[in-house]
Amino acid sequence: MTETLPSRTSDLPAKWIPGEVEAGLYQRWVDRGYFEADPASGKPPFCIVIPPPNVTGSLHLGHAMDHTLIDILTRRRRMQGYDALWLPGMDHAGIATQNVVERQLAVDGKTRHDFGRELFVDKVWDWKRESGGAILGQMRRLGDGVDWTRERFTLDEGLSRAVQTIFKRLFDDDLIHRAERIINWCPRCHTALSDIEVDHHEDEGELVSIRYGDGDDAVVVATTRVETMLGDTGVAVHPDDERYAHLVGREIELPIVGRMIPVVADEHVDPSFGTGAVKVTPAHDPNDFEIGRRHDLPMPSIFNEAAVVMNSGTRFDGMDRFVAREAVREQLRAEGRIVAEKRPYLHAVGHCSRCDTVVEPRLSLQWFVKVTPLARAAGDAVRTGRTTIHPKELEKRFFDWVENMHDWTISRQLWWGHRIPVWYGPDGEVVCVGPDDEPPTGAGWHQDEDVLDTWFSSGLWPISTLGWPEQTADLQRYYPTSVLVTGYDILFFWVVRMMMFGLYAMDGRPPFEHVFLHGLIRDQFGKKMSKSRGNTIDPLALIDDYGADALRFTIARGSNPGADMSLSTEWVAGSRNFTTKLWNAVRFALGSGASPDLPVPPADRLTDADRWILGRLREVREQTDALLEDFQFAKATEALYHFTWDELCDWYIELAKPQLAEPELAEGTRAVLGHALDALLRLLHPIIPFVTEALWTGLTGGESVVITPWPVDAGAPADAAATARVEALQRLITELRRFRTEQGLPDRRSVAGRLVGLDDAGLAGHEPAIRFLTRLDAPSDGFAPTATVEVGLPGNGSVHVELDLSGAIDVAAERARLGRDLTAAQKELDQAEKKLGNPKFTQKAPAHVVDGIRARREAALADIERVTARLETLPSS
Repeated sequence: MTETLPSRTSDLPAKWIPGEVEAGLYQRWVDRGYFEADPASGKPPFCIVIPPPNVTGSLHLGHAMDHTLIDILTRRRRMQGYDALWLPGMDHAGIATQNVVERQLAVDGKTRHDFGRELFVDKVWDWKRESGGAILGQMRRLGDGVDWTRERFTLDEGLSRAVQTIFKRLFDDDLIHRAERIINWCPRCHTALSDIEVDHHEDEGELVSIRYGDGDDAVVVATTRVETMLGDTGVAVHPDDERYAHLVGREIELPIVGRMIPVVADEHVDPSFGTGAVKVTPAHDPNDFEIGRRHDLPMPSIFNEAAVVMNSGTRFDGMDRFVAREAVREQLRAEGRIVAEKRPYLHAVGHCSRCDTVVEPRLSLQWFVKVTPLARAAGDAVRTGRTTIHPKELEKRFFDWVENMHDWTISRQLWWGHRIPVWYGPDGEVVCVGPDDEPPTGAGWHQDEDVLDTWFSSGLWPISTLGWPEQTADLQRYYPTSVLVTGYDILFFWVVRMMMFGLYAMDGRPPFEHVFLHGLIRDQFGKKMSKSRGNTIDPLALIDDYGADALRFTIARGSNPGADMSLSTEWVAGSRNFTTKLWNAVRFALGSGASPDLPVPPADRLTDADRWILGRLREVREQTDALLEDFQFAKATEALYHFTWDELCDWYIELAKPQLAEPELAEGTRAVLGHALDALLRLLHPIIPFVTEALWTGLTGGESVVITPWPVDAGAPADAAATARVEALQRLITELRRFRTEQGLPDRRSVAGRLVGLDDAGLAGHEPAIRFLTRLDAPSDGFAPTATVEVGLPGNGSVHVELDLSGAIDVAAERARLGRDLTAAQKELDQAEKKLGNPKFTQKAPAHVVDGIRARREAALADIERVTARLETLPSS
């Protein structure tokens, strides 16, 4: 890949081939320091921290969406004169990274335990240095304008200090504690999981109804996990359920095990669901755990860390949980305890997001953050407007989460990560050690074996990356950060945690002024992308095939706040066509001598087309600014798309061609075209940076569009009169082109024609353009028209066009067209006469409405007369 920036004096290549130039352009930006923030610049600060990708990750469409939208915001602010910092980095991704290295060891028949903690962690660091972080290079391919001089990693020295500091403060404030609770447990990874590390999807299982007790004391309970009955310590019913009132407070026998367990009354039980009675396994179900706590039930764990049955006192000890499920069900059936079985039974089952193992709810001694006061502060920050959520309708979801949060499990049974800074002494002492404290030493002292949840360190990301806990210049300048851009799907898991930690650590100042939440990318049919469906799309393959700009443009064009978007390869190909259209427009401009350096003449020396496009440029610039300030990426991109393709390329450039042939108009046209393209390329640059860089430097000879000012003075105030005439001109040309198409006239074939009524329509000065764009020759002596076209124009004017189609017209096509016109006119006449023939309508409708219907009838009669006359003049074949 080589840098190929065209100079202004050179011709652009015939085609834009992204793969040949993107890498060179990006490296040029980095080498020249365009993306580096400068706190000493005196410019107003603007800061966004990247949602840190996992060190194990590769660029997927979710990343591509995040990064595209962030880059749009950052590049625009940089052009607007801000000291813009987009801070990059990676997350150490505890479970994912440890799994990668453990799989490598497994190839040689080794486990981490063969090496011990210290050597294993060294191996993970080796992997990180050699193979981790491939996504950083992929971010370059997408065009991420990040400040690489400030790259951070959640396990680097500064961030580790931040983690230890916040843990110590929370511990000292009694906001971190250790307790036995039900957590998500992965039997494969042998660790607790956060909620976001659990994927829930519908699995086929069974619902088995089991009879506990006998006779009048019998209770039927249903479960999808038969094996857990071995750990039951009670049966719960609702206090108001009269069916079981006689059993509350009594004990019934647990089948197979033979243990007597109590029947308790608890408000949690829904008496209308199933039999109204539920089995209670406190050590293996979060709801059962709460019931167990309320009623002081025993909480025996019957599975070990590998989900093997242990300590049940039955023959099932030593069996894997799924093997035990089959065996327990068979014994229950043999004992006549199974009342009903429903199979298959679809129900939501949690799976480890890293290895897809079915997650086991498990009672375990873990570290927790008491989130209630922290979450309350996060909610208050949004309520008081210190942080604004976009779109506003997602505020409710935010409040629902922060007002109903449970204590957060932060300990993980891993070796890779931030080790919990707590030491235990020989006599039960517990000491939390800060970053500047010396850990206790001596016989019997040891550090907690667990590491912290990855979300704990990533929750500190907006402050730790800026230097906290030190009061650095970067922290003072760039905190709070300006915007957070992320998907709504991690609003709870990441955004809320950053809000809690930022407010706690920074004296009540939230980490962001704005939180923009986008949706997910789905396939072209609106279905969620997944490997099992086979509908995933690799963004790197799209970049290979169509270029980074095409992917970015597609994403931006589909990104409405809070809404999912669909994406297909065909749409990316369409965006590639857009960059091609833009490329060809600038090539034409350069070939015609257009330049933004030429002074735009005063309005009275400009044509209608010039004044119209300058007015539309001003309008689209204002529209783009307003929409991007409101994070309306899709609408802003759509506006730029239609201005570029429909107005500038399809109309102004076409109208400019005959102007360029007129000596008195050519220089002004070159100036207007150069000015419009210069401004347009700057407006488009944040969305499609690569092609706009190549085109802008080629058009202007400037150093880089990255550092050129945002086009605040683009265009000119709209000229209503000129706009009206151009709209009439467009209508006339469009109708004449449509007529040619219906006649089957080849695009390049000219026909003679007379234009009648141009003066009355205010289009007399546009006759050269009309004839040029419709292939209409001036009539010669002996001109004998064979066809006429009446074109109604905006403002109720019309132009009558007489054409000599001798030898050129497709008589059958013309008869078909006129037949359609006649049918439409007759339908309009019938509808008008039906209304006018209805006394209720003519007597009750307002006079102006009745007059309008009468006018429609007269127009329809005139159309029928005109079309009929035209049909009569056509040859019979």
